[in-house]
Amino acid sequence: MFTSYLEKYEIPATRQNLETLQINLGNLCNQACRHCHVEASPKGQDNMTTAIFERILELIDQGTTKPKTVDLTGGAPEMNPNFRWFVKELKRREIDVLDRCNLTVLYESDQEDLAEFLAYHEVKIVASLPCYSEDNVDKQRGNGVFEKSIRALRQFNQLGYAKNDRLTLDLVYNPLGPSLPPSQDKLEVDYKENLMEWFGISFNHLYTITNMPIKRFLEDLKRQKKYDEYMTTLINAFNPQAAKNMMCYSLISISHDGKIYDCDFNQMTNLPSAGRPDLWSIKSFNDMIDKQITWANHCFGCSAGAGSSCGGSLT
Repeated sequence: MFTSYLEKYEIPATRQNLETLQINLGNLCNQACRHCHVEASPKGQDNMTTAIFERILELIDQGTTKPKTVDLTGGAPEMNPNFRWFVKELKRREIDVLDRCNLTVLYESDQEDLAEFLAYHEVKIVASLPCYSEDNVDKQRGNGVFEKSIRALRQFNQLGYAKNDRLTLDLVYNPLGPSLPPSQDKLEVDYKENLMEWFGISFNHLYTITNMPIKRFLEDLKRQKKYDEYMTTLINAFNPQAAKNMMCYSLISISHDGKIYDCDFNQMTNLPSAGRPDLWSIKSFNDMIDKQITWANHCFGCSAGAGSSCGGSLT
């Protein structure tokens, strides 16, 4: 169904360029959030191996142009034993590194110096904080998560994050249930005012991200018998302008086992990139440009309302 909307509005169906590699380092996480489309948890056993990391670096080095950004996600990407080595290799190649940090990972037993490591290497932080209210955060992510998140944000501020141009700290908001996120600009104002007034915390930008009807959130929708209602909401809110700016036009997603996908959501639903199934089927990442994108109906989540991407709204 989604492709018919692209055809109707004459929206391209192929990748336009490649600015970002989003790499899923595995599903091991110290949390098990209700909305997590990765189904990550402390029981996660899928971790990217050294061989996969080395192949990614090899493909970067073989390309005529390097990706501007490598976006590290998981699970908690920092829990992969190769995380720090890989960050150093990327920075040595003068590539911006973005870490999707759940904040509480800073307080795991083997991560005491993680914040200092990230600051030293000028890694950009994108941290999930679904609300500035303790009750709402703990309801979605688990008891005690809010308190640890606030402590982590203060620690990042003390290290210079959101205080100078070299250290960027962005936050991510997800709705608690089956609804579109509110205005990103307005919500950012509320977050900044309340986090500063109540906790003395500052950050750079707030990203609002629509919950995708896949994996754990899909199961929750079906349990509540709200799947059809939510899909109708997404389809009715289709925005051609948002669709033209979807992240898959300039991004590819790489799984822990080296498979290539057009986005993280396709990865979680096992929809590989057409004709380029893994890291050994290409000679460099330049091979992914001008290639057909694999679409599915969960793409309505990215194109609804103001649009949604790993970098927030699209319009």
